[in-house]
Amino acid sequence: MGAPSSRAVALGAAFLLLLVALPSAFLYLTSSAAPAASRAALLNLKPFSARCPPAAAPPLRVFMYDLPPRFHVAMMAANGPNATAGLFPAWPPSAGGIRRQHSVEYWMMASLQDWGGGGGAGSGRREAVRVRDPDAAEAFFVPFFSSLSFNVHGRNMTDPDTEADRLLQVELMEILWKSKYWQRSAGRDHVIPMHHPNAFRFLRNMVNASILIVADFGRYTKELASLRKDVVAPYVHVVGSFVDDDAPDPFEARHTLLFFRGRTVRKDEGKIRAKLAKILKGKDGVRFENSFATGDGIKISTEGMRSSKFCLHPAGDTPSSCRLFDAIVSHCVPVIVSSRIELPFEDEIDYSEFSLFFSVEEALRPDYLLNQLRQISKKKWVEMWLKLKNVSHHYEFQYPPRKGDAVNMIWRQVRHKIPAVNLAIHRNRRLKIPDWWG
Repeated sequence: MGAPSSRAVALGAAFLLLLVALPSAFLYLTSSAAPAASRAALLNLKPFSARCPPAAAPPLRVFMYDLPPRFHVAMMAANGPNATAGLFPAWPPSAGGIRRQHSVEYWMMASLQDWGGGGGAGSGRREAVRVRDPDAAEAFFVPFFSSLSFNVHGRNMTDPDTEADRLLQVELMEILWKSKYWQRSAGRDHVIPMHHPNAFRFLRNMVNASILIVADFGRYTKELASLRKDVVAPYVHVVGSFVDDDAPDPFEARHTLLFFRGRTVRKDEGKIRAKLAKILKGKDGVRFENSFATGDGIKISTEGMRSSKFCLHPAGDTPSSCRLFDAIVSHCVPVIVSSRIELPFEDEIDYSEFSLFFSVEEALRPDYLLNQLRQISKKKWVEMWLKLKNVSHHYEFQYPPRKGDAVNMIWRQVRHKIPAVNLAIHRNRRLKIPDWWG
């Protein structure tokens, strides 16, 4: 072979120089001789998206089915003169207890009413707006008060009135099946409140692709409900919000260490309550009382929560109960004892900042729970109390809704589900073998 050309020699020399120079440059950038400001800048670099947050998204466009009043407000007729008179009725003060706890369906429907573009003084932006053209909608709301229907028609689950609850579900499904918007997505982009654990109990398997609004997953199969597509919504609290909680020394102002007032005889996971009663009743600093959610009972619970540092929250018949949200709006640090609880808005809210969590095994260990609470310093408790005051507005249901309140937070959670919903809809339209990779 002939001698290498002068161009090849030059390229080879340049490559060798580059190999020598690169380690030196790297050592210079990382050595102690590099300026401190340069090192700090490198360490503090964030992804571009984190440094440039996206602008606030426009409200979710929601089409609401125009169902006859018997599916929703007519069930409130006995409690309000406007329930069937063409006006959207206010939630009746007399409808408390279990009906109020699971009234999320009512507040979601109320938020889509035409209450004005501004939404009232101080309401701020809306997370969802109603559109009249279904082709312009991103989600479809089904205003069936399934929880209220269970409580009105089928509370005992065996009496003749239960049939009225079942027939409403049958009629609703007939309406949905005829809708081309249900057909095109198999109901995936439809939002259906199902907050009471027994709501919609007859025909649940027919809506298992929809976005369900639930309290927890205690009474649902994995084929019906999951965090992937469904929204965990808070109970509507039944005790009044502590709006003037401004004691100079809140720690000393709350004389009770641990408070619980509620039903101790429960089913399923709630059986732990009776065991906790045996361990905690009569202990120094503990108020553990059996009661029902009546008018007088709610008044006593309100006083008890506002005068206690910690509020016990064991599971009810399902992993959750209204008591957690009563504690939050009372600024009483929740002590949560539940093995399978799921919490609302947990992608945005860190409950460990204002709540304590114990496994069932830990809670039933004699003296363990109380000893842990007594070791919480005053400084730590005040930090949790302040956080409770700052987050409690996220658990308020009101009409008109206000920025960051419970119903706006729920609609924001629905928005978070839409990309996965669209992915499923689009894949379903072209796949020859559904979920071939599974």
